[in-house]
Amino acid sequence: MSSVELNPRPVRVSPLIKACRWTFLVTGIVYGIYNHNKFSKREAMLREIEERERPAREAKLAAEKKIQLAEEMKMFDELLQPAKK
Repeated sequence: MSSVELNPRPVRVSPLIKACRWTFLVTGIVYGIYNHNKFSKREAMLREIEERERPAREAKLAAEKKIQLAEEMKMFDELLQPAKK
């Protein structure tokens, strides 16, 4: 094998294409930073709302769990107690 096959000469890229690539790269980075900041603010606001609503949600879940536990205990009592005739 010759060295030409192993190491082909690099292709010369047009300066216009290079400029377009760099422009798109920089534009993409700026776009990403802008959207990251926008979505970070939105998520921070949603986290604050969630933190304010958490105690009410936890209280509701605790009440539902207590009701469900009472229903299960009643069902177990009915299953374990023989029916009186």
